[in-house]
Amino acid sequence: MNKPSASSVKLVLVPTPIDFGCTAQSPITDVLPLATLQAASQISHWICENAKSCRAFLKRVGEVQALAVPLQQQHIVELPREVHKKGDHNGAFDARPLLQSVLAVASDAAAIGLVSEAGMPAVADPGSSVVRAAHGMGLSVQPLVGPSSLLLALAASGLNGQNFAFVGYLPIDAAQRAQRLRDLEALARKTGQTQSFIEVPHRNAQLWQAILATLSPSTMLSIASGLSLHDAQIASATVAQWRQRPPPETGLPSVISLGL
Repeated sequence: MNKPSASSVKLVLVPTPIDFGCTAQSPITDVLPLATLQAASQISHWICENAKSCRAFLKRVGEVQALAVPLQQQHIVELPREVHKKGDHNGAFDARPLLQSVLAVASDAAAIGLVSEAGMPAVADPGSSVVRAAHGMGLSVQPLVGPSSLLLALAASGLNGQNFAFVGYLPIDAAQRAQRLRDLEALARKTGQTQSFIEVPHRNAQLWQAILATLSPSTMLSIASGLSLHDAQIASATVAQWRQRPPPETGLPSVISLGL
């Protein structure tokens, strides 16, 4: 078959369930629309954050919608490890060669899928460099519908959903982390902007203690854990109130937000 031109191929941003890293998983049909599952099942060439989790996602898709190409024959390319650690939103990583290498083997593909381990690729996850490269190469870009832990957490927090920011991970160093928390709190008080951030689950408890020790008693603090699971936990209260409560479940992927 003839190799498609770049302009005839679209980059499809495929969201995945946000239960990655959780012991329990929700049925994939509970968190992804049928149209998204159908579109994902027809893609055979992928750029991903992690090949193992990409295959696990495709296996779940295949249990609902038959894959156009068997799992063993899917063409899966990982983003470089340094992109995972440093991000790819600042233009430091040129994804054009990687995207061109996938196009070179996509002999008759109409779409290349971009997928992360959880949620929407390129949002709180790597992938923006691939999207940027696709635009530069003349590919159309199509985001599919799926869950975003950031928006679910924000909607359920009771904090300002008209003006908000996601600031990624806070510093691991205790002094730097405390200063970053004070800066975010000051920004929230000055502008009314909700500040949301995440941490890897095994450091959530340490982060939570640092938050309670650093922030002002009147600051509102929300934590949303295990989103999309049947036992998701979402709670909002002032820092003073949190200091009087048992600590929340912090062993699950969580989004923490602070504001007025």
